Amino acid sequence: MAYRLTGNEADAQDLVQEVLLRVRRGLATYRPGSMEGWLSRITTNAFLDEVRRRRRHPTETLPPEPGLAVASPDAAGDLAASALPDELQAALRALPEEFRVAVVLSDVVGLPYAEIAEHLGVPVGTVRSRIHRGRRSLRRVLS
Repeated sequence: MAYRLTGNEADAQDLVQEVLLRVRRGLATYRPGSMEGWLSRITTNAFLDEVRRRRRHPTETLPPEPGLAVASPDAAGDLAASALPDELQAALRALPEEFRVAVVLSDVVGLPYAEIAEHLGVPVGTVRSRIHRGRRSLRRVLS
């Protein structure tokens, strides 16, 4: 889910690390229920917090230095097996964040609309609209 929201491996790893920190802090107040739902909500909120932070404080990235990091063959194979096709991942990255989050939570994670609405703090109708617009935009880009 983190990879689908962020669109790249490095940001996904940072997001997962932030989620684990938030889980550790929130474990004392966790009430038994849907652990998957709780983790999805934390992940979504952490992603949205990071997007807002980046908007307030934009940064310039440095060009990559050749030969710095080489992925092991096993790690590269595992990532390729779980990755979406490049054109689909690029289309997801191009979506506005509110559409991307709704589409990923619905179509990749498989959450029902009501749960997505609860995660995002918006009405179910807004979720439906965002998913519809996101899917329409993906269709347009991919066709």
